[in-house]
Amino acid sequence: MDAANSIAEVRAIMLDYASLSGLYPLGKMPRRYLWTDAFALCNLLELFRRTNDVMWRGLARQLVDQVHHILGRHRSDDPRRGWISGVDDAEGELHPTLGGLRIGKRLNERRADEPPDERLEWDQDGQYFHYLTKWMHALNRFSRVTGDALYTSWAMELAQAAQAAFTGPSRSGAKRMYWKMSIDLTRPLVTSMGQHDPLDGYITCSELQATAGGFGLSPQPGLEAGIAGLAAICRGREWVTDDPLGIGGLLWDAWRIAQLTDMGIFRDTQLLESVVDAALAGLELFTGGNPLKNPAAYRLAFRELGLSIGLKGVVPLRQWSEKNPELIVPKSPLQRKIKTLSGYLTLAGEIEGFWLEGGNREGETWREHREINMVMLATSLAPDAFLSI
Repeated sequence: MDAANSIAEVRAIMLDYASLSGLYPLGKMPRRYLWTDAFALCNLLELFRRTNDVMWRGLARQLVDQVHHILGRHRSDDPRRGWISGVDDAEGELHPTLGGLRIGKRLNERRADEPPDERLEWDQDGQYFHYLTKWMHALNRFSRVTGDALYTSWAMELAQAAQAAFTGPSRSGAKRMYWKMSIDLTRPLVTSMGQHDPLDGYITCSELQATAGGFGLSPQPGLEAGIAGLAAICRGREWVTDDPLGIGGLLWDAWRIAQLTDMGIFRDTQLLESVVDAALAGLELFTGGNPLKNPAAYRLAFRELGLSIGLKGVVPLRQWSEKNPELIVPKSPLQRKIKTLSGYLTLAGEIEGFWLEGGNREGETWREHREINMVMLATSLAPDAFLSI
């Protein structure tokens, strides 16, 4: 699909999403979900950047406002009221991310005296670290695109809250992370650690630090220490996964690391090479089972589209590696490995083409996750705002 048709498709998807979720026209009860809205915000910024139509910037600002006033406050079915950070209304308006942001799940969180139910936990509210980092990135992109530093300052406040709440000591005393925290960030709901959460946090917080320097923002007191803590958790960890969404995340991480290396935030390419290695191993595992030959009923669009989005970052990553050989560790095979990644680029077109077919969007697996699927398809079609630092 050419650029003009891609933007037309993205425009149609995002107008449909705005209507479905109560963003525009304003619904009585807008439905906000943090992961979906992070991708949606980047898409609206991309439409503004491509068209210079201020309507898209206005919708982006409205989306941020809704997310903060809905997911930054307690649920209507919760006896608690106000901002989840516990600050008063005036302070909450100025600092809406101080207490993190709810996921936006259908059910309220599990009570402290309620035993965990692994199946039910997927439908219960709380906070996910990897959702918070997506929103940090989206807020940062708002500042980058519009020149308004306020959104990056909110992202840094969110980063501090997340780092403090989600990291803690393991039984051995080493730092680790929790997968899911309560709405008020006072207790873990799922104590296991997300495989890529430390990596995602390390890169995202480094991204915020780079942007803050460009805007001349004062450093957040705990951000630098938090970055060092996340870097320590990352050391020696295994990133390989056969999950297409996870592989896509690694590819996006690789391109962000390259951009941050250009900015002088990362001083060598050792981390980049370890992430590229993991992505290559994951792609070999994923394609080995030939899952893209399955019918729609056996496929999850948003997971595949995560891979497609990540693959869109391989092109600029390869260009970067060819233009900046001096930044790559001497005698490293990194350039060759990045070139090998390029051999998988056709998967992105295959995934997009499949989910652009109307018949494949009529089944239960599409409809069950419709809004996430929609916005991630739009991101794959026009990924620049999302992929950039």
